[in-house]
Amino acid sequence: MKLANLLAERRINMKLHAGTLIDAVKELLDLLKSEGVKFDYDEVVRSVLEREEIESTAYGHGFAFPHARTDAVSEMYILIGLSKQGLSAKTVDNEPLKVVCLLLTPSTIAKLYLQTLSGLASFARKPGIMNNILTAEKSADLIKLISDANVTIDKELMVKDVMRHDVACVTPDDSLREVANRMFRYRLSGLAVVDDKNKLIGIINDRDLIKAALPDYKSLISNLNYSMEVEPFEELLKQQDKIKVAQLYRKEYEVTTPETRIVEVAAMMIFKDVRRVFVTENDNLVGVLLRKDIVNMIIRG
Repeated sequence: MKLANLLAERRINMKLHAGTLIDAVKELLDLLKSEGVKFDYDEVVRSVLEREEIESTAYGHGFAFPHARTDAVSEMYILIGLSKQGLSAKTVDNEPLKVVCLLLTPSTIAKLYLQTLSGLASFARKPGIMNNILTAEKSADLIKLISDANVTIDKELMVKDVMRHDVACVTPDDSLREVANRMFRYRLSGLAVVDDKNKLIGIINDRDLIKAALPDYKSLISNLNYSMEVEPFEELLKQQDKIKVAQLYRKEYEVTTPETRIVEVAAMMIFKDVRRVFVTENDNLVGVLLRKDIVNMIIRG
């Protein structure tokens, strides 16, 4: 099914007057009220605000996807608003927020809701799409633009619907300091290791860094009175610019493809007790699926 088939002209506002994201949400909800749709307005606003407090839905590229699963509505609604002047909002890439896609769904609808969010995000990633949106004059023009982008909604939830497209990576020549800095910056416990052609060749995680400081950790466990001539972490700090990823990274990692069913990968992650699975196409790294992202997107929403 094409994403465009889920859209309706009457639920698109091409000239938002709002100055903030939440005001834009309220303005879009007015479209439903003007249709005569019966829903709990205050509860919807509360649910959207609650979701924004957990984490901003400003996606980047000028888009935001505020959403809520709430029984304040009886069916799924997609409302889109365009602010050519831009909204006052903090964005991950510092691009002005100009397109707000509000998605509301009852708590009983999960699969279509997640896949629709994924489809909207796929549309937002299309190169040059914002310029095309800003030239659209009518709601019908915007729907045609989405239709021409040929974004489809799959019958089943796939890896591409949940995976992270921007993968934090290091190369074999990077230092231990650079690894630690990127782990801290992106709040990650592990990084992909790639070659100069973006081919996935390994993984390095926080456990590998600690092992570098405690190469004789087995002796330490078996004898808690084991004496060390130097403090291991202090010694590691002295060497952090000299130790390279090439000395620490491992070649054992799990991979999948964007078109794999998410249930298959989730089952494998449980069975093998892994936190991340890298996503590749023709051996090139295109994404990463984190166990916590499955929880965050599917359960939290």
